[in-house]
Amino acid sequence: MGYYDEGYPGRKKEKSSFRSGMYALIGALIGALIVVFSIPVLSSMGALPYAAAPAEEEQQEENENEVEQTGSVSVETTSDVTEAVDQVYDAVVGIVNMNVGGAGMFGSPEGGGEGTGSGIIYKIEDDRGYVVTNQHVIEGAAEGSTDVDVTLTDGSRIPAEFVGEDVLTDLAVLTIDASDIETIAEFGDSDGLRAGEPAIAIGNPLAFEGSVTLGIISAVERSIPVDLSGSGEPDWEAEVLQTDAAINPGNSGGALLNIQGEVIGINSMKIAQQAVEGIGFAIPTQIALPVIEDLEEYGEVRRPQMGIMLRSLQEIPSAHWESTLGLPEDIKGGVYLEGVEPDTPAADGGLEEGDVIVELDGEEIKDAHDLRRYLYSDVSIGDTMEITFYRDGEEQTTEITLAEQVF
Repeated sequence: MGYYDEGYPGRKKEKSSFRSGMYALIGALIGALIVVFSIPVLSSMGALPYAAAPAEEEQQEENENEVEQTGSVSVETTSDVTEAVDQVYDAVVGIVNMNVGGAGMFGSPEGGGEGTGSGIIYKIEDDRGYVVTNQHVIEGAAEGSTDVDVTLTDGSRIPAEFVGEDVLTDLAVLTIDASDIETIAEFGDSDGLRAGEPAIAIGNPLAFEGSVTLGIISAVERSIPVDLSGSGEPDWEAEVLQTDAAINPGNSGGALLNIQGEVIGINSMKIAQQAVEGIGFAIPTQIALPVIEDLEEYGEVRRPQMGIMLRSLQEIPSAHWESTLGLPEDIKGGVYLEGVEPDTPAADGGLEEGDVIVELDGEEIKDAHDLRRYLYSDVSIGDTMEITFYRDGEEQTTEITLAEQVF
């Protein structure tokens, strides 16, 4: 007895089909393995139009390339900044202003040194190192009421000799023994600066010696009103560079560098308000260099003088403009002469106490700042200048020949 389909012809056909399927599957597997193992070999031989690599390896290469591309700029910039700082670092020194008349031990003021700031060694000549700093840092040195020391980066402290100072530009020059000086700073051109360029500040803020901060030039040719007389009214306007590189107390007189390591400004001030951040100012080198040269040669800056004592008309109650001075109603500003020094250009030109100057060489003069700006920027010693003024309500003109300023 057998199964009911035993001897059925379709049974043998099914077994033959099964064997054929198995052979095909095995052949496909063998072919796939040959392809997998042959592609890397052919790729390495350059026989394929593309490079083959495992997905993990390809991703790793992409990550490495990405890190290299994004990291290269940072590394290069950091290197540039470091190299710029290295060129000047030892030339930026500390300035300590010691009050000789102080009540503390050794003639220093109670609590230690005052007027602490920074300075820049910019020249060595005849065994003396020349240091430029801010005038307000060494205030009192001109009268001999203050001793000034310079602190080098190795910690050594050297007594400084006063050379000259200029209140208008807030600059001063000192000299020190050059025996231990190995580095001097190079001045760069501040006239070619543009907003957005890198700016590096070096100084001694809050007694943290050799501090370096990095920022940009925020603006060029900024004008900042300055009160020189202490009257509460601005009587001068300083032209400065604006930077967001951090400038703090003690940075005054330090260096503002470009990315080439050249001094393009002398750090001077910042806006010290609680709501203000990142607004500091530096004296451009193109303004500082002529001043430094005059201070070295004359001990002062040679500027033309008129020989007058003056006040802005705005400082006088407006009720006196017409009743006392006799000025016309259309006069909105000017400079009142509180006095005229004898044997000066003003005296020789016939100017007198009580006169009100309204024009210089045809240019309107609204206040003392306008007069100083014109006198110190637009004319020179020996120039002849036409002055328009009012006396007892009458408009008059005179000419004076400018002489050298005498302090």
